[in-house]
Amino acid sequence: MSSRSPSPPIPIPIPIPILILILIPILILSLTIACTSQRPLAPTPTPTSSPQQDREAIRALLQAEAQGVAARDMELLAQLWAEDAEVTDAKHTPDDPHDDTHWQGLDAVLDRYVTLVFPGNPTVAEHPELTITLEGDRAVVVSATRIGDEYAPAGDRWVLVRRGGRWLIQSLTYNLEPLEGR
Repeated sequence: MSSRSPSPPIPIPIPIPILILILIPILILSLTIACTSQRPLAPTPTPTSSPQQDREAIRALLQAEAQGVAARDMELLAQLWAEDAEVTDAKHTPDDPHDDTHWQGLDAVLDRYVTLVFPGNPTVAEHPELTITLEGDRAVVVSATRIGDEYAPAGDRWVLVRRGGRWLIQSLTYNLEPLEGR
């Protein structure tokens, strides 16, 4: 008897086109899972709701907006705003609309995130205190807002509308708190 060790397995070459056909679906599946598992989802429509459910949906909507800001997630933010959206910077002079800056329409509102909000590199965004007033399929929310190091204790007013069974942001007016000395 010989004490020969078994010979190593002989590699079988796999043609490159077959290898590509096997690896591409695996790569696509991996990227899809990686890209979608961490992303916050837009609040889902609710066919009928109570005032408490409306308040919870509104809180979830504004939390999703804050998460979208911190993550710089334009796709998420676009899902949260109505097509006829408007943002107004009251410039700390809430009684003088003449100096306000306005962004009209969804594209302009999203552009504001890119040109004004994201350059500040916010890693934290939140609306820790909300006062919600429900008016049927419309809600007015006054909020404290923290974006990065900036904190406005009651400087934001949101108007939300229910369309297609879900709440959307129709408008935001910010910098409503007068500066001291004005």
